[in-house]
Amino acid sequence: VQLQASGGGLVQAGGSLRLSCAASVNIFSLSTVAWYRQAPGKQRELVALIRSGGSTYVADSVKGRFIISSDNAKNTLALQMNSLKPEDTAVYYCGANRMGFDYWGQGTLVTVSS
Repeated sequence: VQLQASGGGLVQAGGSLRLSCAASVNIFSLSTVAWYRQAPGKQRELVALIRSGGSTYVADSVKGRFIISSDNAKNTLALQMNSLKPEDTAVYYCGANRMGFDYWGQGTLVTVSS
């Protein structure tokens, strides 16, 4: 499984960005697809995920601001990020799990200026 993330950049606080992740396999074949982030000096944390049944999880820190979605026809995962805050600055990674194995894409940097 290969994952390719894109869409990061520099944005002012209060702004929006949309991240996209292209998967090399049918998303239906994945148990979960997710977005993670890692801020400087911090551990990687789960931001949001979609389970194969369609249910979603969104971390409390971004709830109400970030929306995770998938386009199964295009095998893509997206993260719409609104009302961005400086503390959202991090490298964002898309990840997936299939049959007990974890897969990661390369990160995309999101920088939110105050």
